[in-house]
Amino acid sequence: MTAAPPRRTTITIGTRSSRLARRQAQRVAELIEAASPDAACHTVEFTTSGDRTLDRPIAEVGGKGVFTKELELALREHKIDVAVHSLKDLPVEDSPGLVIGAVCDREDARDVLVSANPITLDALPQGASVGTSSTRRTAQLLAARPDLRMAPIRGNVDTRVEKAKAGEYDAVVLAAAGLKRLGLESAIGQHLPLDVMLPAPGQGALAVQCREDDATILSLVGKVDDPACRGATRTERAFLAALGGGCSAPIGGYATCAGGGPDAHLSFQGVIAAADGSHMIRCVADGTLREATMLGRQAAKIALDDGAKELLP
Repeated sequence: MTAAPPRRTTITIGTRSSRLARRQAQRVAELIEAASPDAACHTVEFTTSGDRTLDRPIAEVGGKGVFTKELELALREHKIDVAVHSLKDLPVEDSPGLVIGAVCDREDARDVLVSANPITLDALPQGASVGTSSTRRTAQLLAARPDLRMAPIRGNVDTRVEKAKAGEYDAVVLAAAGLKRLGLESAIGQHLPLDVMLPAPGQGALAVQCREDDATILSLVGKVDDPACRGATRTERAFLAALGGGCSAPIGGYATCAGGGPDAHLSFQGVIAAADGSHMIRCVADGTLREATMLGRQAAKIALDDGAKELLP
């Protein structure tokens, strides 16, 4: 008698409907199926409030959570088993009943310039228009180039690249990670140096959100968790949380992890800036992976002691 094939575990993945979000969900599905051959993933698409409202800055639409609330509701209602997010879009506090089951596949965390013809920040003409609706990006750009004219821009990655290529702006600032995941590296004119532009906490990393009481899914998803990536982004998010910052705050933070195991070395740098770039407070912290959360809080304390509270909205 032929043995019955092993029973497969079906995992329903929730994702936003943009091309980038679908690519990120596909990537997580690939990782899960590679780590657990008896798992089969399929995706369900959602349109979030952040996707529907494109005529206002994110901070005015609702700030943190505008790209995640609908997916979180679907999780609680058991319509999906996991939700895949860009980690930078997730609020720093876990939503009730939900946890981040894995942090993985971090791409290049830097921000980049995209324009009709490749150009660097230094080479932009006096008074050039730069497309961004991010207070973090605006503050750091103005600190480097006070003459620049910031112009709001919304829409998915493809739309913003098209606007830059059409010359609607002299340049547009985007995350390198999104462009690379979509195969649009050729659009990058310059990777902005970290001493000029620190990314949003968690930028470039993927978060796999699950129900906290779903042991089966948590076990499967846990196989794709990257401890170094989780530790580095935990530091960044602890820094943001300790400052009380959200989507509207001009806060940047980036951590790197060298080595393996809980004693791997973590190095963090953060920035809090005045909205107009006139004043910036920078801070650093170093320690081990096991100290990830403490390092973020330590860096925030240094910044607050230097007057960062006065720069926060």
